Amino acid sequence: MRPVSDSHDTSKSPSPLDRKCNDYVCTYAALDPLAATEWGIAGNEGELPDFSPTGLEAKSNLDRSMLDYIRDHGPWTGHDAITAAAMEDRLGLSLELDQSGENLRELNNLASPIQAIRDSFDLMPRDTADDWAHICDRSSKVRAALSGYRESLQVAAAQGMVASARQVLCGITQAKELAEMTPNSHFGALLQDAPANNRSLESALHDAASAYGELAQWLEDTLLPQAPQKDAVGRDRYELFSELFIGQRVDLDETYAWGLEELRRIDNEQKSIAKELYGAGTTVSEAMRKLDNDPRYTIQGIGALREWMQSLADEAVAQLSGTEFDIPAQLRRIECMVNRGNGGIYYTPPTADFSRPGKMWWSVPPNEEQFHTWQERTTVFHEGVPGHHLQLGQAVALSSQLNMWRSLAAWNSGHGEGWALYAEQLMAELGYQDDLGNYFGLLDAERLRAARVVVDIGVHLGLPRPDGNGTWDADAAWVFLKNNVAMADGFLRFELDRYLGWPGQAPSYKVGAKLWRELRTDYVAMLPSSTPVEQARRTFHSAALSLGSLPMSTLREALIP
Repeated sequence: MRPVSDSHDTSKSPSPLDRKCNDYVCTYAALDPLAATEWGIAGNEGELPDFSPTGLEAKSNLDRSMLDYIRDHGPWTGHDAITAAAMEDRLGLSLELDQSGENLRELNNLASPIQAIRDSFDLMPRDTADDWAHICDRSSKVRAALSGYRESLQVAAAQGMVASARQVLCGITQAKELAEMTPNSHFGALLQDAPANNRSLESALHDAASAYGELAQWLEDTLLPQAPQKDAVGRDRYELFSELFIGQRVDLDETYAWGLEELRRIDNEQKSIAKELYGAGTTVSEAMRKLDNDPRYTIQGIGALREWMQSLADEAVAQLSGTEFDIPAQLRRIECMVNRGNGGIYYTPPTADFSRPGKMWWSVPPNEEQFHTWQERTTVFHEGVPGHHLQLGQAVALSSQLNMWRSLAAWNSGHGEGWALYAEQLMAELGYQDDLGNYFGLLDAERLRAARVVVDIGVHLGLPRPDGNGTWDADAAWVFLKNNVAMADGFLRFELDRYLGWPGQAPSYKVGAKLWRELRTDYVAMLPSSTPVEQARRTFHSAALSLGSLPMSTLREALIP
């Protein structure tokens, strides 16, 4: 792979540590072209990472070298001290997980190489002949990338480290879907969009699909028989994952108890609103059914869904810019995208030069055509403004003040997803969810996040169930989610599989939002008592978002001396 050049614009004179961080990002981008695509760094558009043990070790060595530099050249002060603390936290945890073999066994229904390779094509431009040449080149590399991935899974299996049977089955299902070459399949749809009579591209896409088919067969024949039935990862592994995702060590037992308390609070509030909406005796479930049947909150078709998302996102940008937030001109554009997929809703940040804007994606399951805005209005605020688009885009827009790692590559879920959930609650605070149906939907989303805390920690730590009937397992989690989350079974099953296969990530939303609210309270308390509430809030947001995505413990240290 070709080395990636540092073309990052920095009007602030970079420190030696900044330059080292820029070199680190460029080297990482060469090792991981999928990350380079996400960050918008040119150089290896047609490449894919080496997912073999050799390729994974190269990444570990890069992280180790960066940590050695930080430790050998400190102590650091000012801006550099924040960078050093954040990198020691992030890279240190990553290396600890690598050393225990977690990078070799990575297989789940949402965040493993199976999905990462597929998703990268969504971010690749398709406007020119060169763009399609890059897609052709990357498609032709899928077989080798999946072969390397299979090698890592095999090495891990030889050491007794295999994902649960549930996650292997998810991988088999998704790989089989990616092996199809129909107009509605992933590679088939790419071929439909491609220039006509491009034989090389057609051959490469068919080969990529075929490679996924071979992976599915290998997973089914070789890995599945070795996979344990148990979903729980245990306390020791979970503590590492939790700290990685939240960006701060938390007491897991206290957090579990808090999750149960939050569920009770939300349930009581929803019962009160159900009564106010539809009269005494209306249950929460009945209120949801009535809202689903209300034409004011119903959208038909994915085209209408995209238009509604775009209109609401644009409205939020226009109304919050210059009032609650200082939104840079580059961030006043966000694109809402709808495609067919696994049901996930996610955000992809702009490229470093903003040639690709920030995008909010809704991957709608096949045959899903009806959508309910009372549930999803809060999701647009989560993914767009003031959520991920403002948070991640702000870091990119501040590239003149932050090094490449801080502006493009640094990320932890407690900061990122915690901010996005905090943003949902902020919009209610600002009056954007005053309609009772929409506010009910906000509570419904918050209820899901609280249920995640309980289920994720409960299952993986094997805690006693709140009903006293044994300990948590997948079956108990399913019943609990069915009783607490308003979601179609297909979506909910995907959610549960996600929690079981990606331990520690799901609670980071709710826990991260809690840490953000606590941080705002403590920060505002340092301001002069005469500061108006609106100004104090805006000052906090500006200060916090100017630092990039930091571990929550590092963010607190940076903002509150």
